[in-house]
Amino acid sequence: METIEGERPGAARPEVVYRRDCPTRTVVELLANKWTLYAMAALREAAEQGSALRFNELLRRLDGITQKMLTQTLRALERDGLVVRTVYPTSPLRVEYALTPLGVQAGALTTAIAQWSVAHIDEILASRAAAAGADAGAGPAVAPAVGG
Repeated sequence: METIEGERPGAARPEVVYRRDCPTRTVVELLANKWTLYAMAALREAAEQGSALRFNELLRRLDGITQKMLTQTLRALERDGLVVRTVYPTSPLRVEYALTPLGVQAGALTTAIAQWSVAHIDEILASRAAAAGADAGAGPAVAPAVGG
């Protein structure tokens, strides 16, 4: 991976991260997923209270997520070292999920996105309403006459 002189080893140059073969794209893809954002936020809240979350707790907390999507999300987060899955040998097995130190760092980013969204939702909804009104009043798009 290309680096800028004087930067830490492995730091990608800005123009490199836009290339399709840059491995950071997979990280951005994971972190930009809405279910990743919500799962990490829930795990971060639990961590702030000194606990981890079980699968069904996450499933109940993340309204609208399917069991399959939560499983895929948690596996991806675990694969990338952002979440740790702990299995307790009880009957029935107890499995808990928690953020790793790397996940806590990434969670700060996802929390910032959530906080920004809450702070600006009224502006965004007003803009959407204005755009919907403008679209409704514009009528159907008509292609210009050719050879006029």
